Amino acid sequence: MAKESMKAREVKRQKLVEKYEEKRAALKAAGDYEGLQKLPKNASPVRLHNRCKLTGRPKGYMRQFGISRVTFREMANQGLIPGVKKASW
Repeated sequence: MAKESMKAREVKRQKLVEKYEEKRAALKAAGDYEGLQKLPKNASPVRLHNRCKLTGRPKGYMRQFGISRVTFREMANQGLIPGVKKASW
């Protein structure tokens, strides 16, 4: 499980990206790259990283479900994800 500080940092980045979204778009459209550089580093959407909603795991993230592969497998085996079952052929 990820540290709470790591999860909080990611949430903080997300809020900062949303705050500066319109300003970034305006500066980018105008071609003002010096103005873009003056914005905070974490205002860039490139710095965001997907994390598991339950455990905060940064790797093995499944975008369709919003959770990591490990959590997905545990939940699927317990029958907690509707429409998902182990393959058999």
